[in-house]
Amino acid sequence: MSFVVAIDGPAGAGKGTITKLVGEKLGLVNIDTGATFRCVALNMLQKNVKMEEEEKIQKILDNINIEMNSDGKVFLNGEDVTHRIRENDVNNLVSPVSTLQIVRNKLLEIQRNIAKGKNVIMEGRDIGTVVFPNANVKIYLDATAEERARRRVLQNKEKGIESSYEEVLNGIKERDERDSNRKIAPLKKAEDAIYVDSTNLTIEQVVEKIIGIINDKKS
Repeated sequence: MSFVVAIDGPAGAGKGTITKLVGEKLGLVNIDTGATFRCVALNMLQKNVKMEEEEKIQKILDNINIEMNSDGKVFLNGEDVTHRIRENDVNNLVSPVSTLQIVRNKLLEIQRNIAKGKNVIMEGRDIGTVVFPNANVKIYLDATAEERARRRVLQNKEKGIESSYEEVLNGIKERDERDSNRKIAPLKKAEDAIYVDSTNLTIEQVVEKIIGIINDKKS
């Protein structure tokens, strides 16, 4: 019997960082579902496949191999793409790609298989509503668009990726709009999810808060 923690929220809310730290402290397997969509987007860019070329996208899905190790590294068809999938061209494509039903069907299968029989913590935009609607703990992690943009610029700088605050802020606002209003698996808070606003909290405070929520559910 597995124990599943689902953390959803918009781009730049800190889901990846928080999920990793909480997983390490509680011994939960960390599965970054967003990275699986980024791998599909990157593979499309590599093969110059457009959004409207459904047959070519299906061929990518039929042959794609996505792996994640315990160090948080992401591999696409054997290649380490941990940093590449965070670059701007992938950022711009991943949201439209995630609206494709054929992509979601394939990745849903991959994500559920990875989690089978394990105690896991997963982050994304529809974990608590679509991927694991019966998750033991559901959290919706949020922050203002301005704070999320500030964090993303700092993250990019640490990774050697050049980006301006205005560019990132506009991208986040556009993505929020797309993700919240798309027909397939829109970004939304599950009815039974606990809302956590991280805008004015440190990483340590958010981690402590979420661990407290999880421990309350376990007891």
